[in-house]
Amino acid sequence: MRPNSDRTKLLVMTGLAALALILYIVVGLNSRNWQYALSLRVPKLIAIVLTGCAIAVSTVVFQTVTNNRILTPSIMGLDSLYLLIQSLALYVFGANSQIVVNPKLNFALAVVGMIGFAVLLYRLLFRREDHDLLFLLLVGVIMGTFFDSGSSFVQMVIDPNEFATLQNRMLASFNNVNTDILWIAGAVLAVVLVYTSRYTHILDVLALGREHAINLGIRYEAVVRRLLILVAIMVSVSTGLVGPIMFLGLLVANMAREILTAHYHKYLLIAACLISVLALTGGQFLAERVFNFATPISVVINLVGGLYFILLLLKESRA
Repeated sequence: MRPNSDRTKLLVMTGLAALALILYIVVGLNSRNWQYALSLRVPKLIAIVLTGCAIAVSTVVFQTVTNNRILTPSIMGLDSLYLLIQSLALYVFGANSQIVVNPKLNFALAVVGMIGFAVLLYRLLFRREDHDLLFLLLVGVIMGTFFDSGSSFVQMVIDPNEFATLQNRMLASFNNVNTDILWIAGAVLAVVLVYTSRYTHILDVLALGREHAINLGIRYEAVVRRLLILVAIMVSVSTGLVGPIMFLGLLVANMAREILTAHYHKYLLIAACLISVLALTGGQFLAERVFNFATPISVVINLVGGLYFILLLLKESRA
Protein backbone atom coordinates (compact mmCIF):
# COMPACT_ATOMS: atom_id res chain seq x y z
CA MET A 1 0.00 0.00 0.00
CA ARG A 2 2.74 2.47 0.92
CA PRO A 3 4.84 1.96 -2.22
CA ASN A 4 1.73 2.39 -4.38
CA SER A 5 0.88 5.61 -2.53
CA ASP A 6 4.44 6.86 -3.02
CA ARG A 7 4.33 5.99 -6.72
CA THR A 8 1.17 8.07 -7.07
CA LYS A 9 2.87 10.99 -5.33
CA LEU A 10 5.88 10.65 -7.62
CA LEU A 11 3.62 10.71 -10.67
CA VAL A 12 1.95 13.89 -9.40
CA MET A 13 5.32 15.52 -8.73
CA THR A 14 6.56 14.48 -12.16
CA GLY A 15 3.52 16.12 -13.75
CA LEU A 16 4.04 19.31 -11.73
CA ALA A 17 7.73 19.46 -12.61
CA ALA A 18 6.98 18.92 -16.31
CA LEU A 19 4.27 21.58 -16.18
CA ALA A 20 6.64 24.06 -14.52
CA LEU A 21 9.32 23.45 -17.16
CA ILE A 22 6.80 23.85 -19.99
CA LEU A 23 5.37 27.05 -18.52
CA TYR A 24 8.84 28.50 -18.10
CA ILE A 25 9.52 27.85 -21.79
CA VAL A 26 6.25 29.08 -23.28
CA VAL A 27 5.36 32.09 -21.08
CA GLY A 28 6.35 35.25 -22.91
CA LEU A 29 7.04 33.61 -26.26
CA ASN A 30 5.73 35.26 -29.40
CA SER A 31 6.11 34.74 -33.12
CA ARG A 32 8.89 37.30 -33.44
CA ASN A 33 11.38 36.26 -30.75
CA TRP A 34 10.64 32.60 -30.05
CA GLN A 35 13.89 31.29 -31.57
CA TYR A 36 16.04 33.72 -29.63
CA ALA A 37 14.07 33.12 -26.42
CA LEU A 38 14.38 29.35 -26.74
CA SER A 39 18.14 29.62 -27.31
CA LEU A 40 18.36 31.27 -23.88
CA ARG A 41 15.75 29.29 -21.98
CA VAL A 42 16.60 25.74 -23.03
CA PRO A 43 20.20 25.87 -21.68
CA LYS A 44 18.85 27.36 -18.45
CA LEU A 45 16.39 24.49 -18.06
CA ILE A 46 19.07 21.90 -18.75
CA ALA A 47 21.27 23.54 -16.11
CA ILE A 48 18.32 23.64 -13.69
CA VAL A 49 17.59 19.92 -14.12
CA LEU A 50 21.24 18.89 -13.82
CA THR A 51 22.03 21.16 -10.88
CA GLY A 52 18.77 20.40 -9.10
CA CYS A 53 19.23 16.63 -9.36
CA ALA A 54 22.90 16.79 -8.32
CA ILE A 55 22.19 18.90 -5.24
CA ALA A 56 19.15 16.81 -4.28
CA VAL A 57 20.85 13.43 -4.67
CA SER A 58 24.05 14.55 -2.94
CA THR A 59 22.10 15.91 0.05
CA VAL A 60 19.92 12.81 0.46
CA VAL A 61 22.99 10.55 0.27
CA PHE A 62 24.94 12.76 2.70
CA GLN A 63 22.10 12.83 5.22
CA THR A 64 21.74 9.05 5.02
CA VAL A 65 25.46 8.48 5.52
CA THR A 66 25.63 10.90 8.47
CA ASN A 67 22.20 9.81 9.78
CA ASN A 68 21.24 13.45 10.30
CA ARG A 69 18.45 15.36 8.52
CA ILE A 70 19.75 18.87 9.23
CA LEU A 71 23.16 18.40 7.61
CA THR A 72 24.06 19.15 4.00
CA PRO A 73 27.28 18.61 2.01
CA SER A 74 28.04 22.33 2.37
CA ILE A 75 29.11 21.56 5.95
CA MET A 76 32.28 20.05 4.45
CA GLY A 77 33.32 23.53 3.32
CA LEU A 78 33.14 22.97 -0.44
CA ASP A 79 31.03 26.10 -1.06
CA SER A 80 33.47 28.16 0.99
CA LEU A 81 36.40 26.66 -0.89
CA TYR A 82 34.74 27.63 -4.19
CA LEU A 83 34.56 31.27 -3.08
CA LEU A 84 38.17 31.14 -1.88
CA ILE A 85 39.37 29.74 -5.22
CA GLN A 86 37.50 32.43 -7.15
CA SER A 87 38.83 35.16 -4.85
CA LEU A 88 42.45 33.97 -5.07
CA ALA A 89 42.25 33.57 -8.86
CA LEU A 90 41.04 37.15 -9.23
CA TYR A 91 43.59 38.55 -6.78
CA VAL A 92 46.61 36.64 -8.10
CA PHE A 93 45.96 36.68 -11.84
CA GLY A 94 43.73 39.74 -12.29
CA ALA A 95 40.27 40.22 -13.78
CA ASN A 96 41.55 40.06 -17.38
CA SER A 97 43.51 36.82 -17.05
CA GLN A 98 42.42 33.72 -18.96
CA ILE A 99 41.95 31.73 -15.77
CA VAL A 100 39.26 34.23 -14.72
CA VAL A 101 37.78 35.16 -18.10
CA ASN A 102 37.88 31.74 -19.79
CA PRO A 103 34.84 29.77 -18.52
CA LYS A 104 36.39 26.35 -19.16
CA LEU A 105 39.63 27.12 -17.31
CA ASN A 106 37.77 28.73 -14.42
CA PHE A 107 35.35 25.80 -14.19
CA ALA A 108 38.19 23.27 -14.30
CA LEU A 109 40.16 25.13 -11.61
CA ALA A 110 37.18 25.30 -9.25
CA VAL A 111 36.03 21.70 -9.76
CA VAL A 112 39.51 20.16 -9.54
CA GLY A 113 40.26 22.21 -6.42
CA MET A 114 37.06 21.19 -4.62
CA ILE A 115 37.22 17.51 -5.57
CA GLY A 116 40.94 17.38 -4.75
CA PHE A 117 40.33 18.85 -1.30
CA ALA A 118 37.49 16.42 -0.57
CA VAL A 119 39.42 13.33 -1.72
CA LEU A 120 42.52 14.38 0.26
CA LEU A 121 40.44 15.01 3.36
CA TYR A 122 38.69 11.64 3.13
CA ARG A 123 41.91 9.73 2.49
CA LEU A 124 43.72 11.34 5.41
CA LEU A 125 40.91 10.89 7.92
CA PHE A 126 39.85 7.40 6.83
CA ARG A 127 43.41 6.16 7.35
CA ARG A 128 42.88 6.51 11.08
CA GLU A 129 41.98 3.22 12.70
CA ASP A 130 39.70 5.05 15.12
CA HIS A 131 38.19 7.24 12.42
CA ASP A 132 34.81 8.71 13.21
CA LEU A 133 32.36 10.26 10.77
CA LEU A 134 31.55 12.95 13.30
CA PHE A 135 35.24 13.84 13.48
CA LEU A 136 35.24 14.15 9.69
CA LEU A 137 32.30 16.54 9.87
CA LEU A 138 34.04 18.56 12.58
CA VAL A 139 37.14 18.92 10.41
CA GLY A 140 34.91 19.96 7.51
CA VAL A 141 33.28 22.69 9.61
CA ILE A 142 36.68 23.98 10.73
CA MET A 143 38.03 23.99 7.17
CA GLY A 144 34.88 25.73 5.93
CA THR A 145 35.38 28.47 8.54
CA PHE A 146 39.02 28.77 7.49
CA PHE A 147 38.06 29.08 3.81
CA ASP A 148 35.41 31.70 4.66
CA SER A 149 37.94 33.75 6.59
CA GLY A 150 40.48 33.43 3.78
CA SER A 151 38.03 34.50 1.07
CA SER A 152 36.84 37.44 3.22
CA PHE A 153 40.43 38.61 3.69
CA VAL A 154 41.23 38.32 -0.03
CA GLN A 155 38.04 40.22 -0.92
CA MET A 156 39.13 43.06 1.35
CA VAL A 157 42.39 43.57 -0.57
CA ILE A 158 40.98 43.07 -4.08
CA ASP A 159 40.80 46.12 -6.30
CA PRO A 160 37.24 47.52 -5.90
CA ASN A 161 36.98 47.85 -9.68
CA GLU A 162 37.59 44.10 -10.04
CA PHE A 163 35.31 43.06 -7.19
CA ALA A 164 32.23 43.15 -9.46
CA THR A 165 33.69 40.19 -11.38
CA LEU A 166 33.88 38.18 -8.16
CA GLN A 167 30.48 39.34 -6.94
CA ASN A 168 28.80 37.76 -9.97
CA ARG A 169 30.17 34.36 -8.89
CA MET A 170 29.34 34.61 -5.21
CA LEU A 171 25.66 33.89 -5.83
CA ALA A 172 24.16 31.14 -7.96
CA SER A 173 22.80 32.25 -11.33
CA PHE A 174 21.32 30.46 -14.32
CA ASN A 175 21.54 33.52 -16.55
CA ASN A 176 23.87 33.28 -19.55
CA VAL A 177 24.78 29.64 -18.97
CA ASN A 178 27.85 28.76 -21.04
CA THR A 179 26.87 25.85 -23.26
CA ASP A 180 30.44 24.50 -23.52
CA ILE A 181 30.65 24.13 -19.75
CA LEU A 182 27.06 22.89 -19.61
CA TRP A 183 27.78 19.87 -21.80
CA ILE A 184 30.95 19.03 -19.87
CA ALA A 185 29.22 19.34 -16.50
CA GLY A 186 26.16 17.52 -17.83
CA ALA A 187 28.19 14.54 -18.98
CA VAL A 188 30.00 14.29 -15.63
CA LEU A 189 26.82 14.68 -13.56
CA ALA A 190 24.87 12.21 -15.69
CA VAL A 191 27.54 9.53 -15.18
CA VAL A 192 27.79 10.19 -11.43
CA LEU A 193 24.00 10.25 -10.95
CA VAL A 194 23.55 6.95 -12.80
CA TYR A 195 26.39 5.38 -10.81
CA THR A 196 24.93 6.66 -7.52
CA SER A 197 21.52 5.17 -8.38
CA ARG A 198 23.14 1.72 -8.10
CA TYR A 199 23.50 2.31 -4.33
CA THR A 200 19.80 2.79 -3.54
CA HIS A 201 19.44 -0.56 -1.75
CA ILE A 202 22.73 -0.05 0.10
CA LEU A 203 21.55 3.39 1.22
CA ASP A 204 18.42 1.76 2.65
CA VAL A 205 20.69 -0.42 4.78
CA LEU A 206 22.99 2.47 5.76
CA ALA A 207 19.94 4.38 7.00
CA LEU A 208 19.60 1.73 9.75
CA GLY A 209 22.91 2.85 11.28
CA ARG A 210 26.55 1.79 11.22
CA GLU A 211 26.24 -1.27 13.44
CA HIS A 212 23.22 -2.68 11.62
CA ALA A 213 24.83 -2.04 8.23
CA ILE A 214 27.99 -3.91 9.24
CA ASN A 215 25.96 -6.80 10.68
CA LEU A 216 24.03 -7.04 7.41
CA GLY A 217 27.25 -7.46 5.43
CA ILE A 218 27.97 -3.91 4.22
CA ARG A 219 31.65 -2.96 3.95
CA TYR A 220 30.84 0.22 5.80
CA GLU A 221 34.09 2.21 5.58
CA ALA A 222 34.66 1.51 1.89
CA VAL A 223 31.05 2.22 0.93
CA VAL A 224 30.85 5.43 2.95
CA ARG A 225 34.14 6.71 1.53
CA ARG A 226 32.96 5.98 -2.02
CA LEU A 227 29.61 7.68 -1.45
CA LEU A 228 31.25 10.75 0.08
CA ILE A 229 33.50 11.07 -2.97
CA LEU A 230 30.43 10.87 -5.24
CA VAL A 231 28.78 13.56 -3.13
CA ALA A 232 31.88 15.74 -3.43
CA ILE A 233 31.89 15.37 -7.23
CA MET A 234 28.20 16.27 -7.54
CA VAL A 235 28.51 19.31 -5.26
CA SER A 236 31.73 20.50 -6.91
CA VAL A 237 30.47 20.23 -10.49
CA SER A 238 27.09 21.82 -9.75
CA THR A 239 28.71 24.64 -7.78
CA GLY A 240 31.29 25.23 -10.50
CA LEU A 241 28.49 25.36 -13.08
CA VAL A 242 26.08 27.86 -11.49
CA GLY A 243 27.54 28.87 -8.12
CA PRO A 244 26.68 27.96 -4.50
CA ILE A 245 23.05 27.42 -3.40
CA MET A 246 23.26 26.84 0.33
CA PHE A 247 19.81 25.77 1.51
CA LEU A 248 18.39 24.07 -1.59
CA GLY A 249 19.57 20.57 -0.67
CA LEU A 250 18.28 20.85 2.90
CA LEU A 251 14.90 22.06 1.65
CA VAL A 252 14.26 19.43 -1.03
CA ALA A 253 15.70 16.45 0.87
CA ASN A 254 13.54 17.05 3.94
CA MET A 255 10.44 17.85 1.89
CA ALA A 256 10.89 14.54 0.06
CA ARG A 257 11.11 12.70 3.39
CA GLU A 258 7.98 14.49 4.66
CA ILE A 259 5.93 13.83 1.52
CA LEU A 260 6.77 10.14 1.04
CA THR A 261 5.37 7.52 3.36
CA ALA A 262 8.05 4.83 2.93
CA HIS A 263 11.61 6.11 2.95
CA TYR A 264 13.01 3.83 0.26
CA HIS A 265 15.88 5.62 -1.46
CA LYS A 266 14.75 4.61 -4.92
CA TYR A 267 11.75 6.88 -4.25
CA LEU A 268 13.50 9.46 -2.07
CA LEU A 269 16.12 10.32 -4.68
CA ILE A 270 13.55 10.77 -7.44
CA ALA A 271 11.23 12.82 -5.22
CA ALA A 272 14.08 15.09 -4.09
CA CYS A 273 15.11 15.65 -7.72
CA LEU A 274 11.57 16.55 -8.77
CA ILE A 275 11.09 18.95 -5.85
CA SER A 276 14.47 20.51 -6.60
CA VAL A 277 13.56 21.06 -10.25
CA LEU A 278 10.25 22.60 -9.17
CA ALA A 279 11.97 24.91 -6.68
CA LEU A 280 14.65 26.05 -9.13
CA THR A 281 12.20 26.55 -11.99
CA GLY A 282 9.84 28.50 -9.74
CA GLY A 283 12.70 30.53 -8.30
CA GLN A 284 14.06 31.35 -11.75
CA PHE A 285 10.56 32.31 -12.93
CA LEU A 286 10.17 34.68 -9.96
CA ALA A 287 13.64 36.13 -10.48
CA GLU A 288 12.87 36.90 -14.12
CA ARG A 289 9.15 37.74 -14.18
CA VAL A 290 8.49 39.21 -10.74
CA PHE A 291 11.82 40.72 -9.66
CA ASN A 292 12.92 41.55 -13.24
CA PHE A 293 16.40 40.01 -12.77
CA ALA A 294 17.05 42.31 -9.80
CA THR A 295 17.24 39.39 -7.34
CA PRO A 296 19.35 36.27 -8.01
CA ILE A 297 17.62 32.91 -7.73
CA SER A 298 19.86 31.91 -4.82
CA VAL A 299 18.39 34.73 -2.71
CA VAL A 300 14.86 33.39 -3.24
CA ILE A 301 15.90 29.79 -2.56
CA ASN A 302 18.02 30.68 0.49
CA LEU A 303 15.20 32.79 1.96
CA VAL A 304 12.70 29.94 1.76
CA GLY A 305 15.31 27.33 2.73
CA GLY A 306 16.53 29.37 5.69
CA LEU A 307 13.01 29.72 7.07
CA TYR A 308 12.44 25.99 6.59
CA PHE A 309 15.74 25.26 8.36
CA ILE A 310 14.59 27.25 11.41
CA LEU A 311 11.27 25.40 11.45
CA LEU A 312 13.13 22.09 11.16
CA LEU A 313 15.36 22.97 14.14
CA LEU A 314 12.31 23.91 16.22
CA LYS A 315 10.61 20.65 15.25
CA GLU A 316 13.68 18.59 16.17
CA SER A 317 14.03 20.37 19.53
CA ARG A 318 10.45 19.49 20.44
CA ALA A 319 10.82 15.83 19.46
